Amino acid sequence: MQDAVEDLRQTVADAAERLHAISDDDSAISPAPGKWSPREVIGHLIDSAANNHQRFVRAQFVDHLTFDGYDQEDWVAVQRYRDSSWRDLIELWRLYNLHLANVMANTPADALTKPRAEHNLDRIAWKPVANNQPTTLEYFMRDYIGHLKNHLNQILGGKSTRG
Repeated sequence: MQDAVEDLRQTVADAAERLHAISDDDSAISPAPGKWSPREVIGHLIDSAANNHQRFVRAQFVDHLTFDGYDQEDWVAVQRYRDSSWRDLIELWRLYNLHLANVMANTPADALTKPRAEHNLDRIAWKPVANNQPTTLEYFMRDYIGHLKNHLNQILGGKSTRG
């Protein structure tokens, strides 16, 4: 798991620098109708961090990986990320993910690798796991990092999308 933690830390550091190179005006522009602006994508990643933070901690105290989902579209809309400070969003996203890296780094190995037969990663994971297939907290944490990197690539590669 330490390789994933270091990957997250390095990804955050590299991306934060590149995100700061996007102008304030450009960060509010949607690349196409119905697509999120970079501000909204980073806002979505902040929401993902917040939701997964509590999931990663709670999973250490239970024998399942079943968690509430959230309506990503509504969360982004209600919080009006498009109207938020670009610099503040980047900093909140950066610090929250560095905190999650610490949560991941300090999760005991037995909690990371214990197979969980009961889960809903078929519905809430970025790369779903079949409901009848056991999975682990480590898989879920790595999936979180993959989701984050996918959205960063959309922003930094000039393509922003939802979900």
